[in-house]
Amino acid sequence: MSTGVVDQPTIGVKTADAPATFPISVTEKAATEVKRIIAEQQAAGAADTLYLRISVRGGGCSGFQNKLDLDTTFNERTDMRSEQHGVSLIVDKKSLLYLQGAQIDFHEDLNARGFRITNPSAKGTCGCGSSYSM
Repeated sequence: MSTGVVDQPTIGVKTADAPATFPISVTEKAATEVKRIIAEQQAAGAADTLYLRISVRGGGCSGFQNKLDLDTTFNERTDMRSEQHGVSLIVDKKSLLYLQGAQIDFHEDLNARGFRITNPSAKGTCGCGSSYSM
């Protein structure tokens, strides 16, 4: 029985001899920030196990929006999980269809600070960049 856990962050396909590779990657900088946030949450009394969940929701002016959350639950039937740079990333299988090749990064620029998701499957974005079309 498969546990839905994939340790490799690169894009690929499952073959008879090799496990499937995970189609979403987390940069080391993003993982460092996620670990810092998780440590703060746990120090404030949050659950011992927190996952970084990425999902796709309908909305915005272009149709789709990505969402990042910390989650305490992993459902083997509906989610996939990957360990990358010490962070457990989970995504529901439906969202995974829209996130092939996506990368989660963290930026600290002069004008902006935060997580950025680059999705090569996106065909276009709205003017503010918060939503995209497929």
